[in-house]
Amino acid sequence: MNKIIPVLVLVILFVPMVAFSLEKVKECCILHATFELEGVTCDKNTVAAPDSTAASDCTGTYCTGSKSTWGMFCILSSIHRVTDWVSYLLFAFVGVMVILGAFTIVTAGGAPDKVATGRNYILYAVIGLIVALFARAIPSLAKAIIGM
Repeated sequence: MNKIIPVLVLVILFVPMVAFSLEKVKECCILHATFELEGVTCDKNTVAAPDSTAASDCTGTYCTGSKSTWGMFCILSSIHRVTDWVSYLLFAFVGVMVILGAFTIVTAGGAPDKVATGRNYILYAVIGLIVALFARAIPSLAKAIIGM
């Protein structure tokens, strides 16, 4: 059982990344957030592409910039999407752990070891919540490092 949990966590975290990477490689991407780089602003749900001919592979309105600019837009959008998935999974896991900890405390029947176990579940859930909030901050940190 102890070996199954880490494997399940890895599968849950990496399946979305693998699924997103299996898309057909194009010279354009649909942005999942609004980004600004080198004076070019691309809004959410627009297509980032180096020029209009490359954008014709993707449907929707597009914004163009230099080759490096649209590539950075696509990288930042991918980081944003992956961190969203990770944070949603962590938020769900935190909710389950809080409920499990509360259930353990309520059904402890006065046994101090079970009450301590329930408190530990809730404590670790709070730590998981902090990690999930940091996962939401990763795109902002990436923007700051790149200099956007």
